[in-house]
Amino acid sequence: MIEFWQHLPERISPYLFTFGSFQVRYYSLMYVVAFLLTYVLVLYRTKREQKYACLTVADVQDVLLWCIIGVLLGGRLGYVLFYNPLYYLAHPLEIFLPFEISSSGVRFVGISGMSFHGGAIGVILCSWYLCKRRGWDFWFIADLFAPAVPLGYTFGRFGNFINGELYGRPTEMPWGMYFPADTNGLLRHPSQLYEALSEGIFLFLILWFIRTRSPFEGLLLSLYIIGYGLVRFFVEFFREPDPHLGFLGPGLTMGQILCLFMVLCGGYMLVYRSRFFKSFKS
Repeated sequence: MIEFWQHLPERISPYLFTFGSFQVRYYSLMYVVAFLLTYVLVLYRTKREQKYACLTVADVQDVLLWCIIGVLLGGRLGYVLFYNPLYYLAHPLEIFLPFEISSSGVRFVGISGMSFHGGAIGVILCSWYLCKRRGWDFWFIADLFAPAVPLGYTFGRFGNFINGELYGRPTEMPWGMYFPADTNGLLRHPSQLYEALSEGIFLFLILWFIRTRSPFEGLLLSLYIIGYGLVRFFVEFFREPDPHLGFLGPGLTMGQILCLFMVLCGGYMLVYRSRFFKSFKS
C-alpha cells in the first residue's frame, strides 16, 4: 500500500485525452473547475445573504470574467517578473506566444509558468477597475468573492499534483512520493497536496465560517491575503525551490519572500479598513 502511494504520481497521466497532437491536460480542467466553483459559491451568497441581494447574476459574471483576465495576465506576468525576468527579457515572444524565433527558424516551446502572487495582483487590479467603472464599492465586491476563492484554488494545486510539478523537498517520511519530473529519483514531500489542504480547504473553512460576521468591508479580503501568505510561507519549507533561483537571502525561497510582502500588505489593508470603519462609525 505504501509503495503504491509513493509511486502514485508515476501512475497518473497528466492528460485527460489526446487526439493526435491535440492534448487536454487535467491541469487546464482544474482551472475551469476552480472558476466554476467560485462562481457557484458567490451566487449562493447573493441568494442567501441579504446584503448581496442587490447584485444580479450578470453582475457576478462580469466580475468573474474580469477576475479570470486578471488571473491569466497577472499570473503570467508575475512569473516573468518575479521568477525569470532576465530569460524573458532575452526571449520576449515566449511571454505570451508558444514559440521562439531564432536564426535557425521558429521553434514551438509552449507557455509554462504562472505565479499565484502575480495572479492575485492581477485579480485585484482588474476587479478594482471594473468596480470603478460600475460605481461599485470595491471592498464590498472583494469581500463577496474572498471566502470562495480558496476552495477553488484547491483544485489548482490538484492540477499541479497531477502534472507532477512543484513537488516538495526530499523526505524519508512514508507519505513521500516519487515524481517523474524529478531526475534525481528522490522520495519527496507531496507539497502540492499540503498546499491544497492548507491554502485551499483550511483557509476556505475559516473564511466561509466568518463570512457573515464581518464588522466592516475589507476584512475578509485582508484576512484572505494574510492567511494565504502565512500558510504558503510555512508550506514553502517543504517545497523544492525553483532550480534556477534556489534559496534567496536568509535561506528563503522567492515564494516565501513574496508571501512576506503579502502578509505586510494584508496587515496594512486590515489596519486601514478598520480605522476607516471606526472613523465612519464615530
